[in-house]
Amino acid sequence: MQKQILLKKRPKETPTHNDFEVVETSIGTPSDGEILVKTIYISVDPYLRGRMNDTKSYIPPFKLNEVISSGVIGQVIESKSNRFDKNDIVLGSLGWQEYNIIKEDSVRKINPNIAPESTYLSVLGMTGLTAYFGLLDIGKPNEGETVVVSGAAGAVGSIVGQIAKIKGCRVVGIAGSEDKVNLLLNDFGFDAAINYNTQDVGVALEEACPDGIDVYFENVGGTISDAIFPLLNNFARIPVCGAISAYNTAEDIGPRVQTHLIKTSSLMQGFTVGNYSSRFEEGIQELATWLKDGKLKYEETITVGFDKTIDAFLDLFKGANIGKSLVKVAEIEK
Repeated sequence: MQKQILLKKRPKETPTHNDFEVVETSIGTPSDGEILVKTIYISVDPYLRGRMNDTKSYIPPFKLNEVISSGVIGQVIESKSNRFDKNDIVLGSLGWQEYNIIKEDSVRKINPNIAPESTYLSVLGMTGLTAYFGLLDIGKPNEGETVVVSGAAGAVGSIVGQIAKIKGCRVVGIAGSEDKVNLLLNDFGFDAAINYNTQDVGVALEEACPDGIDVYFENVGGTISDAIFPLLNNFARIPVCGAISAYNTAEDIGPRVQTHLIKTSSLMQGFTVGNYSSRFEEGIQELATWLKDGKLKYEETITVGFDKTIDAFLDLFKGANIGKSLVKVAEIEK
């Protein structure tokens, strides 16, 4: 028997434990062309909150009373596939359960000799790729420009800031605690960092960005973003990756952005990492090189135990995580 996590009901605002159900079910055995995968790491991500709403989006919503899924790293326990052997480490979008039986084309093999397994869900995974393509393809930072990142101590934001530094930019991060501010300055090499819980963001941004803002990497939305727009330089670029401040509200109302964009001829473009799926290998290779050369650092908040998966997800909306949030479900069998 194994445990799995279902979406019991659709959250009205911030999710709670009551929106989920943990049940036990049989593990089963794979058929031809399938593999049995033991879950090692589960990725918990803010975008999953949107999939809990029954609304049209870039990815279908979760169905009620069915298993929630996200990025998972697992170990092949049994294989009836010519593509995978027992003990292979694989990555794919799999269910929040202790074991998954899946078709062989549902996952890809990863190489733990290049970097630790968990990095394939963080700096070398979707979060790293999101930062890479969002900043470089939409933000197009040039040496000497000022880049501002909201949610800067998170999985995506921390990588965005470091890539901007690699490209020769002045980088300013916005985060929600002194510990995160210190992390941005001392570990990730940001030039300035703002604590939105203790500082007036608008005033602090004016001080930190005396030459205005050329690129704003948007992860948060809300009042933080409202403080950005008056400081945009001509032809500024705004990659819109997320808006976590609005994920648990019925309405998100704020100042209009059109005038600011018109006055500065700025570009504001939403995106998802899936837009760049044909170029993932390019991004992984570049990120891995920076990682190997010591130009890129990463943080992971790892919660241990399958039973803590829901807690780890809910903590995202409290700002409790630093870097990528993962759940370690089991050890890899040697």
